[in-house]
Amino acid sequence: MTDAQETAAASSLRTTGGAPPDDGGSADSGAPTPLLEPREGIPPVIADEAALAEVIAAFAAGTGPVAVDAERASGYRYGQRAYLVQLRREGAGTALIDPVGCPDLSSLGEALSGVEWVLHAATQDLPCLREIGMVPTRLFDTELAGRLAGFPRVGLGAMVEGVLGFVLEKGHSAVDWSTRPLPDPWLRYAALDVELLVDLRDALEKELDRQGKLDWARQEFDAIASAPPAEPRKDPWRRTSGMHKVRRRRQLGVVRELWQTRDRIAQRRDVSPGKVLSDAAIVEAALSLPVDVQALAALNGFGHRMGRRQLEQWQAAVDRAKALSEAQLPQPGQPVAGPPPPRAWADKDPVAAARLSAARAAVSALAEELNMPQENLIAPDAVRRVCWEPPAADEEAVADALASYGARPWQVEQVAPVLAAALAGQSA
Repeated sequence: MTDAQETAAASSLRTTGGAPPDDGGSADSGAPTPLLEPREGIPPVIADEAALAEVIAAFAAGTGPVAVDAERASGYRYGQRAYLVQLRREGAGTALIDPVGCPDLSSLGEALSGVEWVLHAATQDLPCLREIGMVPTRLFDTELAGRLAGFPRVGLGAMVEGVLGFVLEKGHSAVDWSTRPLPDPWLRYAALDVELLVDLRDALEKELDRQGKLDWARQEFDAIASAPPAEPRKDPWRRTSGMHKVRRRRQLGVVRELWQTRDRIAQRRDVSPGKVLSDAAIVEAALSLPVDVQALAALNGFGHRMGRRQLEQWQAAVDRAKALSEAQLPQPGQPVAGPPPPRAWADKDPVAAARLSAARAAVSALAEELNMPQENLIAPDAVRRVCWEPPAADEEAVADALASYGARPWQVEQVAPVLAAALAGQSA
């Protein structure tokens, strides 16, 4: 058992600092303590500018880091917008803000500029927070901290229980957060998500420091905070589930037309695309190339409770794809920037495949030694790029290559020596 895992198992990281007053128990008593109510009760939902101004003033006057979380309506609504924002800060308590009633939270973001934001799995929430004007300049990601510290389970509930000794309520993470008004049990759940986030941050900071990884974590957090917004995905229709079954270009054209038609409808109706038409139905139509509405209605995903008008719009999309010239049809694969998929290396370049195998083994051994997932030690894409077009097999050249592919200084320092040795071993 590793140091971090042993520490978590022994609960020596646990702190009672986040315990609600008069809870009648302690996180150090052995069994985890259920966390049933926020310390100050469920706060009112902030849904107008006057109430928001009071929250901004309170949080600007607070002290220390601010815990931040957001709830989306994935699977129910189009896109990934936030439908509830939760914050907690010493001296300000907890706030629940409705971004539907208060769609511009840039004033709140500005009031918290320079303050460290504590999020769990920050990259999931930052895009929807950015949309409403909330962009941190500093952050601490408790999920990533758990990974770097070597904890085997890094979900928020598992971390709070393993580190702090409290059990968070479960069961509302996948509900439709666009519902109005939001039920009290959901609001309680949302408030509890930020109740102990700063306590968790403090405990993880101590553990990272104990392991000599705190500076590594800070570099990772800075990289997340300074990263630009992600570029729109090229050809998002290619991510349709089941696409591996679709081989011919005409069939790919059908997938594209159906996907784009579905996306327009979903956006107009503000519903999840999967509620308009399933990926499985799209692939089924692409493989079958139905000749008319009757043939389409016989396919899985189309006939059941689908009206004539709906069937006609989907058949029209199929017919548009059928009418495309060869030049207009999509190619069977996406242009790949960088190395080919690793599975193709053995055929394309057996020497490079051997380099990759040696490099992966070296990185895996180092990750195990440092007690963290390989993908957090170094991005797999960076390793592939170094192995496909290797620099000189010396540490400095490998370090420069890793840095050019976006590796942080701590990653370069740890990985460059073992990667250089692996490459040198293959070239010998």
